[in-house]
Amino acid sequence: MDANNPYDQQTIQVMERVLERTSTCIDVGCHLGTVLDEMLRLAPDGEHYAFEPLPDLFQALAVKYGGQENIHLFQAALGDSPGRASFQHVVTNPAYSGLRMRRYDRPNEEVIEISVRVLKLDEVLPEDLPVRLIKIDVEGAELQVMRGAQAVLRRWHPYVVFEHGLGAADHYGTRPEAVFDLLTDCGLRLSLMKDWIDSGGKDNLGCKQFVEQFETSRNYYFLAHPLLPGR
Repeated sequence: MDANNPYDQQTIQVMERVLERTSTCIDVGCHLGTVLDEMLRLAPDGEHYAFEPLPDLFQALAVKYGGQENIHLFQAALGDSPGRASFQHVVTNPAYSGLRMRRYDRPNEEVIEISVRVLKLDEVLPEDLPVRLIKIDVEGAELQVMRGAQAVLRRWHPYVVFEHGLGAADHYGTRPEAVFDLLTDCGLRLSLMKDWIDSGGKDNLGCKQFVEQFETSRNYYFLAHPLLPGR
């Protein structure tokens, strides 16, 4: 994680507040495993599931975490329609890779199309496995991931750290209202991570505020959390 990135630091602070040694965590878009490392540090006895579709990154993760029985790695993207799908591998900036092309900050990125497996989280996790925290960083496909995880969200009301911003989600035709409605229908509330941390879990965003954050690009990382702060 980047010590100079406030979202990374806020993610760690959220995890430090809500995770216990046996907590189960889900890392969607595991990439280099930096968030998974923090999950392991804070919940060393929990069951952790990580998803990474890029073959080279997945192989590096398999080597890095090989032999750790509480880590379940999947070379796959998550979504709401399981099967296979084309995936845009941004060779010159892998963190921007996703199921669709998005806006890139640098010109002339090298992008190649590969085929990847797509899974639904609801079909991967055991129904009786309590999920405490999910991190979603999928370059715009977060609503599709959430649609495929509605049973998990409704059953366990986990904390969900997720990216949602212009230049990515809009390439999927996604509006923030749809993300807000899905999460609140599942019994969760939305906050900026910093506000949630500073308020002790009491500062929530309404739909209008969430839309404003999205449309102005004021923030692009958010926290969904249980209605009751102490849950």
